[in-house]
Amino acid sequence: MNIQVYVYKRHFDVQRAERFLKERRIPFQMVDLKKHRLGMRELELFARPSGPMALVDTQQEAVKSHPVAYTSDAGRILEYLLERPDFLRTPLIRDGQRTMIGFDEAKLLSWLKTP
Repeated sequence: MNIQVYVYKRHFDVQRAERFLKERRIPFQMVDLKKHRLGMRELELFARPSGPMALVDTQQEAVKSHPVAYTSDAGRILEYLLERPDFLRTPLIRDGQRTMIGFDEAKLLSWLKTP
């Protein structure tokens, strides 16, 4: 397993994911999106299962007043997210081609059972 956890700021779900992995002694790499931005291919990989709008943190006030909240064009949403990584819903968790938006303990457990 080569798990990468992409975060922009520390909040409850990020802490839960980090604690989950540490408690099980699963090696992972924490990637700070303030320093290392995602590329278009990585964003597309995360958006593939549930669509690009799932990547957008629609709870933020800044997002609600930005055009990204009101468009359905997938390409435009991904471009906005490239420009503004603070609009991403984090943590973004990746293990090779498997991806997860947010923290889902059941899904992480299933990843551990199937290599």
